[in-house]
Amino acid sequence: MAFLRGAFLPLFLHIFLLNRSVWGKVELTMNDNLEVYLGDPAEIPCHYSFTGVNEEPSFVIIQWFVRSAGNGSRMRIFYSDINQQIVDNNTDYSDRMEVTSDQRGNTLLIQNIQLSDEKEFFCEVNGQEAGNAERKTHLRVFAPPEAPEIEGIPNGISVTNMMPSKVASCEVRKGFPKPNITWYKDNEPLMPQVGQVNVIILVTREPRGFYSVQSTLEYRILKEDKDSHFSCEVSFSVPGAIRTRMSQSINVTVHYPTTMMELWKDSPQGLVKEGDTVELRCQGDGNPPPIFIFSKEQEPDAPLESRGDVLILPSVSRKDSGIYQCRVLDSAGQTEIKEEVTLTVHYLDPAVVVPKELEYMDKGENLVASCNALSSLKTVTMWYKEGKQVGHGNTLHLNDATYETSGRYVCEVTVPSLPSLHTNGSVNIIVQGGPQLAGMEDEVQLEEVAGHTLNLSCEARGHPLPSITWSITGSQNWQEVMSKANDHMTHSMVSVKINSDVSAVCNASNNQGTEVKVFSIKAIEGSGVIIVVIILCLLLLAFLGSVVYFLHKKGKIPCGRSGKQEITKEKPTKDDIVVEMKNNPKSEDAVLLKAVNGEKKGPNDQVTVVVSEYTCRKRGKAKPRNHSNKHL
Repeated sequence: MAFLRGAFLPLFLHIFLLNRSVWGKVELTMNDNLEVYLGDPAEIPCHYSFTGVNEEPSFVIIQWFVRSAGNGSRMRIFYSDINQQIVDNNTDYSDRMEVTSDQRGNTLLIQNIQLSDEKEFFCEVNGQEAGNAERKTHLRVFAPPEAPEIEGIPNGISVTNMMPSKVASCEVRKGFPKPNITWYKDNEPLMPQVGQVNVIILVTREPRGFYSVQSTLEYRILKEDKDSHFSCEVSFSVPGAIRTRMSQSINVTVHYPTTMMELWKDSPQGLVKEGDTVELRCQGDGNPPPIFIFSKEQEPDAPLESRGDVLILPSVSRKDSGIYQCRVLDSAGQTEIKEEVTLTVHYLDPAVVVPKELEYMDKGENLVASCNALSSLKTVTMWYKEGKQVGHGNTLHLNDATYETSGRYVCEVTVPSLPSLHTNGSVNIIVQGGPQLAGMEDEVQLEEVAGHTLNLSCEARGHPLPSITWSITGSQNWQEVMSKANDHMTHSMVSVKINSDVSAVCNASNNQGTEVKVFSIKAIEGSGVIIVVIILCLLLLAFLGSVVYFLHKKGKIPCGRSGKQEITKEKPTKDDIVVEMKNNPKSEDAVLLKAVNGEKKGPNDQVTVVVSEYTCRKRGKAKPRNHSNKHL
C-alpha cells in the first residue's frame, strides 16, 4: 500500500506539470521583412509574452539564429538566460551585433549592413514550463546603382538593312538587387517585337555582390528615324519604393539613299551679267550626301569640275548660257537622279556712235548722230554734253549749228533691270566758220577821264581758231596785256593810256573770214580839276577874310553906331536864326541858334549875321557893349 502511494505521487506531479505546460503559451511578435540601405544599421525587434500561466516564468532562454535564403541549416549567433548573455564567436556578426532587452522583449542591432546580410533572422524564446516559440524576420538590403550610361554605334545605320540593327547599348553598374533597363524612342517605351525590336540583356554579379546590367537595343531603322532620339531608363528598388533614372538621349545617324534633288543658282543674286562669277549648288535628300556630277545639257558626257556640291563658273560670258544638270547615282550605282537649271548670262556690247569720234560741221548745218549697243535686255540711251543732258534716245538731232554746238557729246547706254550693266560712246563736233566776236555791238562808245588807262577786251570764236590784231589811233601809249586761246575761242586784252579821243579796232580773222569791232573812247576832264579850283577859291576867301579882320583891328574900317551889319533889310523875327560874332573873352566862335518854336526854316527865312558889336570912340577904339538880351 505504501509502495503504491510512493509511486503515485511523482506520477501525479508529472501529469500536473504536463497539464500546466500544455496550458501555457508564448506569444512572439516580429516583422516579416525589414528593408535597409547598404551601410546603414538594422534593428530587428522581437517582442514576446506568456499566456495561459498564473505567473511569469522565472527562467527564460532567448536565442537568435541566422539562415541564408534557400539554405536549410541555420546558425546561432546569440544566447541569453537569466544568468548570462553570450554572443557566439566566429560568426559574421560577432563584432558588429548587439542585443538589448526590455520588459517587452529584446532587439537585435546589427551595424554596417552588408549585401551578404540579406538573410532570415530567427528569434526563439523558451519559458520552460510556460512554453516556447520562434519567429523570423527577412532582412532585405538595397544599394542604388550608378547612373546609366548609353552609347550609340559610331557608324551610321542603313535603312536598306531588312533586319533589326544594333542602335545603342546601355549599362548600369553596382546595384542591388538587380536593376532593370527599359528602352525609349522619342520618350515612348520600346517593347520587344519580332523583326522590329530586339533587346539583349547581360547581367553580371560582382564579387562584392553588386549587379551590373548591360542592355543592347536592336532596331529596324527607317528614314523617318533620322531625327529620333533614343534613351534608356533604369528602375531599381529602394526601401519602400521603386525609383527610376533616365540616361541621356542620343541621335542615331541614319543612312538612306537620295530620292529627291534640287539645283539652284546660289550666287550672284538676281540677274547674271558677263564677267560675274556664278555658283550653282546641288543638294539631295540622301545621307550621307552623295557625290554630285555636274554637266551641261549640250555636253552631257563632259563632266564639269566642281567642289563637292558647288559648281563655280568664273567670269562667265554669253556662251556660258544654257541648261546645267546635276546627277547622282544611288548606293547600288544603278538608279540615276538628276535636276536641271537654266543659266542666262546677260550682256551689253560697247556703244557704237555714228559719226565716229570727230565730225566737222559748217555753221547753220544739220546733223543726226546715232548711238547703238547690242544687249540681251532692254536699254535706255541718254546724251550728255559737259555733264548736262542734251538728248534722249538712240539718235541726237543737231540743227542750225552754231559755235555753241561744238563740243564732246557722250551717249550713255544703261540697262534699267541690271544697273551694273552700262556702256558709253562719244563724238566730238567741231563747227567751222568765220570769226564771231563776243557781244552784240560792232561799235562800242566809251568815255574815259583824260590821263587814265583803259583796258579793252576782245573775244572771238571760230574754226579754224581766229587770230586777233589791234589797230589804235589817238594814242601811242598802249600794249597787249593778255592773249590766250583754247579749242573754241581766242581772247586778247590791250591797255590804252587816254590822253585824247581814241579809236581802237579789234580785227579777228581766219581762213573763213574776218570780223572787226570798233571801240570809240572820248577823253573827258576828270573831277580832280574841279576839286582843285574849289580848294583855291576857299583859300582865297580865307585870305580876304584875314585881311578885312586885320584892317578892322587897326581901325581902318569905321564902325556904325550900333556896330551891326545886317545882310538883309527885313526885320528879324523871333523865329529867325541869328549868328553873332562877339568879342567875348570866353568865345569868339559863330553860334547858330535855333528858332524858339524849333521849326525848320525854308529857303526864304531870314538870317541875321552880327559881325561885331562895338561902341566907337573918338580915338578909334571899340569898346564892347554888354547886352542882356540874346537873339534866338
